[in-house]
Amino acid sequence: MKIPEYLENIIEKMEAAGFEAWIVGGCVRDLLMDKTPNDWDLTTNALPEEMLKIFPEAHYENEFGTVILPVKNETGENLDAIEVTTFRSEQGYSDRRRPDEVKFEKDIDADLARRDFTINALAMKSVNSKIPVKEELKKFIIEIKSGINPPRPRGAATPPEDGTSWQILDLFGGFKDIERKAIRGVGEPYDRFKEDSLRMMRAIRFSAQLGFKIEDKTERAILKMAGALKFIARERIATELIKILKSDRPYDGIMALHNTKLLQYIIPELEQGVGIEQARHHIYTVFEHDVLALKHCPSKEWQVRFAALIHDIGKPKTKKIIDGIATFYNHEYVGAKLADKLCRNLKFSADDTFRITNLVRNHMFYYNADEVTAASVRRLIKKVGKENLKDLIDLRIADRLGSGVPKAEPYKLRHLQYMFERVQNDPVSVKMLKINGTDLMNDLKIPPSPKIGEILDLLLGDVIENPENNTKEYLSARAKEFAAMDGAELRRRAKALIEEKRAEEDKEMKKGYKV
Repeated sequence: MKIPEYLENIIEKMEAAGFEAWIVGGCVRDLLMDKTPNDWDLTTNALPEEMLKIFPEAHYENEFGTVILPVKNETGENLDAIEVTTFRSEQGYSDRRRPDEVKFEKDIDADLARRDFTINALAMKSVNSKIPVKEELKKFIIEIKSGINPPRPRGAATPPEDGTSWQILDLFGGFKDIERKAIRGVGEPYDRFKEDSLRMMRAIRFSAQLGFKIEDKTERAILKMAGALKFIARERIATELIKILKSDRPYDGIMALHNTKLLQYIIPELEQGVGIEQARHHIYTVFEHDVLALKHCPSKEWQVRFAALIHDIGKPKTKKIIDGIATFYNHEYVGAKLADKLCRNLKFSADDTFRITNLVRNHMFYYNADEVTAASVRRLIKKVGKENLKDLIDLRIADRLGSGVPKAEPYKLRHLQYMFERVQNDPVSVKMLKINGTDLMNDLKIPPSPKIGEILDLLLGDVIENPENNTKEYLSARAKEFAAMDGAELRRRAKALIEEKRAEEDKEMKKGYKV
């Protein structure tokens, strides 16, 4: 229950000026769950103009009573700004996002009533606060001893003097919902979703992030209101989708979107795979396979997880029955086009769109350890990009496990990883030297000739054995010694040393991949 010193200072200044100041929302929820909040929000009965008098460095440029207060930590480092919002109520949501009317309130209960879920409708302040809790709200106060669980409800035996630290204002049962791991709308869930339909996705996002279950009445309201999601801006939908993909339970989140009928308004291409049977090694439908690929994706990167989720969205459009067997020829190319359109529709960045589409297009790459050559692997690297190799491996693992195949990394895949490292990290090349042919010609006064290549080979042999010798000063001095020797003989020795070193490193690399 530790809060930053700068936040304590803000609260002290506001209370010294005679105003209430409550820590509110998700940060209270996180503290009660023993998590470190990502950000801090305060709510107060002070009007924006009154707050600006207390904090001249703050600014206020909106109609919602939110003052942005820049803060620094104890060392003077700039941190994310704190949002301090005047108690308010809201009426009318004609655009299904913003209230048509905002009314500043004098009491916090009206402010908490406008929030989305009970676990986010909690407010907190110290028991040593200079502004006492109003009498009519005291029955909703839970007093918590810092670091001690469970809390002590008001009216219980008085704890030791050094125990209780915080007052939690809980008007809607949010504390109990945290205990039972439930996502429940404040008041009537249908009304909350009617105010802002994105809250339906937020319910599922919180469920995926926290591992909570959506309460039945709230879930029924989502099912009833699902169609309203089509009126929400794609950027806002994308933000919630990415948070689901980044969570510890992305599969559960996507399945919840599917089961509540929301997914059809987010990724309709994915829904088209429902009931599409496959053949050969596939034991699942296209939709089942896609979501299971997401479930088994080893990458934590949301872009790779999304690529795993949609990697086969081209199959429904390419399915043909040939000799009684379902085929999906060129589905990766059709899927890449669909993925590009989908990413653009969700307003993903150009870089994210390329990364996702590139993976979908190339997820069917052919690889046979007995047939592959270093040149073919280099061509694959050129095609997908060196920076995307790990992503491609992770996608192939997700694809395999999502098909019900027991082994994530068979011999072929391990061999491919070995070949990737072998061709992209060549351990012996004159390009790694801190000196080049032009330097040698200038230092040694030697015209362009095979002699330059011989000396570079000798220098490379030296550096392979002793990497710390790869400095321009050392190599320049060593080059002068080599220039006076029998170049042909020493060149043969250097080449033998290079080949020996290459064989040693290749052997160690194979061990790492068990090939």
